[in-house]
Amino acid sequence: MAPLALTLYIMFGLLGFGWQSWSQYRRTGSTGFRGISGRPGSVEWTAGILFVIAMLTGIAAPVTQLAGVVGPLGLLDAPWIAASGTALTVGGIAATVYAQRQMGESWRVGVDPAESTNLVRRGPFAVVRNPIFTAMGIVAVGVALMVPNPIALIALGAYLIAVELQVRVVEEPYLNRVHGSSYVEYTSLVGRFVPLVGRSR
Repeated sequence: MAPLALTLYIMFGLLGFGWQSWSQYRRTGSTGFRGISGRPGSVEWTAGILFVIAMLTGIAAPVTQLAGVVGPLGLLDAPWIAASGTALTVGGIAATVYAQRQMGESWRVGVDPAESTNLVRRGPFAVVRNPIFTAMGIVAVGVALMVPNPIALIALGAYLIAVELQVRVVEEPYLNRVHGSSYVEYTSLVGRFVPLVGRSR
């Protein structure tokens, strides 16, 4: 299962970052990449670094399993679990690309405090506020089930912590400042990562 996991992970990177940034550049003249926020050591910076770690360990998980450096954890090493992981990974990749496309010219990786983009509320953004992060999380879970070794679990944990920090400390304050009452209303109606969960009061 490790070769398939590696193939899907590479496809995820090429579609979710490579093709998307190229498409964004063709539409707007910008790749959409804004880098890591905050000064070194800050919470914002930590979120960005953890995200990089999650991406690197995510690809290291199938590579090291293929090389025989690590093996799958016994309790999770079952064909039906690997098959479920494959389905989640494929679905997560498709959902990531779909949600990215729905953002249109507002798609970004990172936040530039000087920028002001449109508040996207259509498509999957009408159901959850961060569908791209949700979809990427599904990919991370899927890969961890396909190659259930310690490195994959570290990648999943790093991703979950990074996204929580990025959304709560970086993106939500930025969107609240830029969009004000419109964003406050949006957060009161739509869940953060899953429908109806994480709405503001």
